[in-house]
Amino acid sequence: MCAKIINYYACANSSKGFVNYLDDNINYLDRLFILKGGPATGKSTLMKRLGKEWYNRGFDVEYIHSPCDNSSVDGIILPTLGIGVVDGTFPHVVEPRAPGAIEEYINLGTAWDSKKLIPLKDDILKINKQIALCYESAYKLFSQALTVHDEWEKIYIANIDFNKMNEITQETINTIVGSNYQDKQAGVKNRFFGGATPKGSVDFVMDLTAHISNRYFIKGRPGSGKSTMLKRIAQSAKDRGFDVEIYHCGFDPDSLDMVIIRELSTAVFDSTSPHEYFPSKYTDRVIDIYSYAIKPGTDEEFKTQLEDITSRYKGIIREGTHYLSKAKDLNDDLENIYIDAIDYDIIDKINHDLKLKIDDYFFNMA
Repeated sequence: MCAKIINYYACANSSKGFVNYLDDNINYLDRLFILKGGPATGKSTLMKRLGKEWYNRGFDVEYIHSPCDNSSVDGIILPTLGIGVVDGTFPHVVEPRAPGAIEEYINLGTAWDSKKLIPLKDDILKINKQIALCYESAYKLFSQALTVHDEWEKIYIANIDFNKMNEITQETINTIVGSNYQDKQAGVKNRFFGGATPKGSVDFVMDLTAHISNRYFIKGRPGSGKSTMLKRIAQSAKDRGFDVEIYHCGFDPDSLDMVIIRELSTAVFDSTSPHEYFPSKYTDRVIDIYSYAIKPGTDEEFKTQLEDITSRYKGIIREGTHYLSKAKDLNDDLENIYIDAIDYDIIDKINHDLKLKIDDYFFNMA
């Protein structure tokens, strides 16, 4: 069987601020290398190179992408080996379970020449302050957008037939889980399939579900019960011993956008804008909540009000995205300062040593 690559996010720039589920995705690993060191130390480049190398060796690789930089990753996982390498710098807080036995810190900051950086201290502090203010502004705007989104939801909540919604949810659970059962404790991983980035909304829905046999595309509107349906499906699978990947909404982490049950080769996801997709496999199925459980004519009855809400919501999201993009530009300025103070021979030595440590661990396992 060919090796697989999957891409997802463990963190999000959301309406609730910066949300971090990194621990949830690495707490089962037997070996974890935590990279320390700030801008321009090549953490992302190192991880991507390691991922490519092990993929070429025939091993599955998980890339945990950065919501703050579209070209960077926050970590890689080699699930078959139980090994991970993650960015352990702020805001990626990693709680070690057994330092030295499981976690090992790799400090790329030893490659800095502090003599070159000390004279630039004020510039560095100024840029860091500006970056923090950009994120603060973005999160404040996303919070405002959530308030507008609540107006959107109220329209459909007031026009939904909850009995029909319960009915279609239970039918879906019966179809997916049925009488299947596994005599084990279910594993749960909380993640994001996408979210707000400096380049706007990005998602990996099709990537994550590419090898899934049974895909359910949920169509509906805000407030039509998509997230509630997903929560019930996830709980049912967990109760029956199946491992579950729970993908939260990058905008509102309290809501769910997708559930994957790989042991049943099943994915159920919210397939509406900004992550709208359509069936492409003969086994794909659509669950049209709007047609099934929403009062007919709701879109038409509230057309003017919905257009106003949509316009306001998109405008605020655009403004918030602008601040994420500005933060990325400022971080690029910061990296340019640090590049001139880094000894890349030291970085290459650290990279080589880490590669050997992973190789040694692998050969000791074999």
